Amino acid sequence: GKATVFIFPALSAGNIGYKAVQRSSGAVAIGPVLQGLNKPVNDLSRGALVEDIINTVAITAVQAQG
Repeated sequence: GKATVFIFPALSAGNIGYKAVQRSSGAVAIGPVLQGLNKPVNDLSRGALVEDIINTVAITAVQAQG
């Protein structure tokens, strides 16, 4: 399918856009998801909620399978 890609001029602008879409739409946002490494590794922000941690662990487990 088609990808929707947003490019922001700075990390802070990207974070603002990410949070604005997440909170205004009620969407579940998962990420960042790192790809192209030899082993699955993903990152959590300092403000990660329990739901964020569970989602990231699930994505990392799926990456480890393939």
